[in-house]
Amino acid sequence: MTPDRHPRRIVCLTEETTETLYLLGEQHRIVGISGYTVRPPQARQEKPRVSAFLSARIDQILALEPDLVLGFSDLQADIASTLVRAGVPVHVFNHRTIDGILASIQMVGAMVGAQARTAMLLAELQAGLDAAAARAALLPRRPRVYFEEWMDPLISGIGWVSELIVLAGGEECFPELAGRSLGRDRIIADPSEVLRRSPELILGSWCGRKFQPATVAARPGWDALPAVRDGQVFEIKSSEILQPGPAALTDGLRRIEARIQAWAARS
Repeated sequence: MTPDRHPRRIVCLTEETTETLYLLGEQHRIVGISGYTVRPPQARQEKPRVSAFLSARIDQILALEPDLVLGFSDLQADIASTLVRAGVPVHVFNHRTIDGILASIQMVGAMVGAQARTAMLLAELQAGLDAAAARAALLPRRPRVYFEEWMDPLISGIGWVSELIVLAGGEECFPELAGRSLGRDRIIADPSEVLRRSPELILGSWCGRKFQPATVAARPGWDALPAVRDGQVFEIKSSEILQPGPAALTDGLRRIEARIQAWAARS
């Protein structure tokens, strides 16, 4: 019998790799998760929480004796380097696009030897994306959509969020910022620029804080925006849209599409 040489004790420093491993039926390999994990719900009951996003309990992680730690982005570089110096194998994903999300899922599946189940999951996700794009093609007009990732300063949506908006039938208000990976590079320096671009639909997810449509509507001059005037300002939960994994391509996409389709029906 061929021995299983794939990682058996994995710590996931962000939610999307945890969700991916559960979807692949490989959750038995997970020995530690991020405290921000909410998907799937059972992970919080089954797995110890050993990290936030910018910090981690290094001693607890080492005590779990992981043979692989999975992280995300340059923001976790310090955690990763500490673990590497302690002799722990670490892989940090750094994708910002839909294709990047799909590639990361494929890589996680390969890491645990679940290629067949991964291929099925990827086909399912791609079918969902294709179906949403087909529905968007039938819209009589595409609404101008402003996605707000943070409120002070204003930060527009990251790459995969922008792509999902376009895929679902929206017109991205700040396409020139969407490809910039760091939040500080997506700052809208002049808030009046949002007024000039006149969004017809505003979606927001304040990176872990509850998005407040009333706060947005109360900003000076924003009552003149079509989105505010017509009551088209809505929250999308961070767990559904701001983690670059399966959630964004499923529930996140569905939430965006539902708002765009409802806007089209009103219009």
